[in-house]
Formats: sequence, structure tokens, C-alpha cells
Amino acid sequence: MSGNAVEFLTVPQLAGVRHGFLTRRGGVSSGLFASLNVGLGSSDDRAAVAENRKIAVEAVAPGAALVTVLQVHSATVLPVTAAFPDDARPPADAMVTATPGLALGILTADCAPILFADAAAGVIGAAHSGWKGALADIGPATVAAMEALGARRDRIVAAIGPTIARASYEVDRAFRDRFCAVDPENDAFFAAGKPGHCQFDLEGFIASRLAAAGVRTVVAMGVDTYPDDARFFSFRRTTHRAEPDYGRQLSVIAL
Repeated sequence: MSGNAVEFLTVPQLAGVRHGFLTRRGGVSSGLFASLNVGLGSSDDRAAVAENRKIAVEAVAPGAALVTVLQVHSATVLPVTAAFPDDARPPADAMVTATPGLALGILTADCAPILFADAAAGVIGAAHSGWKGALADIGPATVAAMEALGARRDRIVAAIGPTIARASYEVDRAFRDRFCAVDPENDAFFAAGKPGHCQFDLEGFIASRLAAAGVRTVVAMGVDTYPDDARFFSFRRTTHRAEPDYGRQLSVIAL
């Protein structure tokens, strides 16, 4: 944590690489967006969002330039060498780089942020993985893009940050069937729920796909965004409360 009430989580397996999964604490936004809302797509005051983005990066990777994309729930991975203007972010859901001084940033509010590093090769990655991206293998695609920059998948560490957990993620049977049509063994990530429904383990599914792709060190933090409204924004919680909008938290990794 930093000294001005900004809070972020780290994992020991990424020690030596600047990284952090930020919470909603420590920013300048108010109301529904209190306080560290970094979502350019929210209806929050644009100046407050810009200030929050600066605060977040300075807490985790002082001096780095924040790079974010227009997240569209795809399996598109971009190699980056410079930051994009906020109003010209390309559509993608993951980035990789070997360029020092860039802070790769992923915005989430229940979807999973995944931070990657091969410290020996000096290659990092960051991915946004909701269920669509997970099913399309955005995680393994990020690993492949890192390899193209000189990383080795057996050395890559992948950390899955705060995301909606199985206990909070109710889905219908048609949702489960979509996953099982791809691979019947995916049924293992669905627990019984109320009639006609299941509870989906998004984090476990992502971790399994990364392990199958040859990533030997996969860290699943097990932090549920839905019930902890003091620390995390949550799209599903906002929907259940019939609130008009929601903020996004930032996850960052930088060389």
C-alpha cells in the first residue's frame, strides 16, 4: 500500500516486477464512483477519472506511462511500445511489452485482471478476462504474444487478481452448456445452484486454461469483488442494486 490511502494487492511470485491490483480506495471521485474510479467509460467526471488514473499509476509504478485499451471481451492481444491517447485506444483485451517505463493497465469490475511476467526475459503482459475472453482463451493468447517478444512460457508467472467468485456468480444452464459444448470437462467449473442455475468458477477456469497452455506458475488470489463494496467495484452488484452506473478498478504491471 502507499501512504495516501491508495490500496493495492501484490503477489510474492511477481516480486521484482512492479505490479499491483488496485482497489477502489484512495481516489478523488465521489458518490457511486468513490473513490479511485479509473473507468473512462463511466459517467464519472472526466477530470476525476484522469486524476485517479495518475494516482493509481504513481502508487504502483512511479514515473511509468499508463497504457490501456478499449476492452471489448475479445481474444485480441496487442504488443505495445508506447501509450495510446485516451480517446484513441484500440479495441483489444490484452497487451504485452518488453519496453521499460510502460504500465500496462487493465480495468475491471468483476471480470478477471491477469498480470503476466517473465522477469528473466524482461517481458510482461496484462489481460482482461470476462467469461467471453476466458472461453476464447485470452490468457493463452497473451502467453503466445509474450513468447513472440522473447519470453518462455515455462518461466512466465500469471496472477489472477480480484474477480467475481463462484459463490457470487450465478448463471443459467444455457451458459454452462456453452462451455461444455467446447469441452465436456468444463462442467467441473460449475457447481449446483438453485433450480435451472449453476455457480460458475471463472477464476478456476482461467487458471486451468493457463496451466494447460504451459504456464507453470499460476496464482489465483481468490478475492471476490462482489460482496466487498468497500474495496471493489462490481458490475453485477450494481445491476442487482439497480444503480445507474459503476466504477472500475485498475490492475497494473510495469518493467
